[in-house]
Amino acid sequence: MLCRYEINRRPLAIRMSYNIDWILPSLRNPTKFWNIASTITMAAVDERPKNVPLITVSNHHSCFDDPGLWGSLKLKHLLNKDKMRWSLAAHDICFTCAQHSYFFAFGKCVPIIRGAGVFQNAVDFCIEQLNKGSWVHVFPEGKVNMTKENMRLKWGVGRMIFESLVTPIVIPIWHIGMDDVLPNEPPYYLRLFKKLTLNFGNPIDFSELEARASRRNTEKEKSSGAAACALRPRSGKRQTKGNLRQETYKGNLLQWTDRGYLRQETVKRNMRQETVK
Repeated sequence: MLCRYEINRRPLAIRMSYNIDWILPSLRNPTKFWNIASTITMAAVDERPKNVPLITVSNHHSCFDDPGLWGSLKLKHLLNKDKMRWSLAAHDICFTCAQHSYFFAFGKCVPIIRGAGVFQNAVDFCIEQLNKGSWVHVFPEGKVNMTKENMRLKWGVGRMIFESLVTPIVIPIWHIGMDDVLPNEPPYYLRLFKKLTLNFGNPIDFSELEARASRRNTEKEKSSGAAACALRPRSGKRQTKGNLRQETYKGNLLQWTDRGYLRQETVKRNMRQETVK
């Protein structure tokens, strides 16, 4: 099955083994059956200021990471579906058939399409949940890091923080040993009595940083010329906070792209000069 998406106004075709278009609408309007199944399947974080969203981020070493991390929660949270996390899950791994899709959807997993960028439905859905005061967990490495190398973190989590109406509490988590419980190589089965280390960092408040970034972006928008005019929508409709932030992200992306191109050209020019010498 070939699904088409539009990323930065360019069409993008992604081959998918199973159609997941029904999942996000179902998560937005859950049925009674979904509520019961999700309640039985999930556990929750207990203490958090009301209506303040929560984002947890962690490294990703094994497919056991998500259930393994929340196994540290108290059993009484098992029946509180409203406080349990939403989690992004790869569409081509967790949502490959109807049975798997229902299982992970009941577990409050959101199908993320890797390669479709940060302005996709899954990220929009997570921002909607954050605006309701919910909890979203993200693996910002974007995949299972089997080599445990330092990787560039995906900036979708940055968009979630910046576009939330209330600045979320962000808790970093670093764990060790999940790949000993469920190795990344066959045979794939759980190993018992393995040592696990879970490190939960102090909550990070991004309010001041977000305010500083907003002021800086406002100043840039005022001083920018043709670039700002090109990015600003030409319709007379009133712009929402999310739309304005999306325009800012696009502007920053253009600047980063230009800088990267200039750096590449500088390196090439220096190499040519050294070759001549």
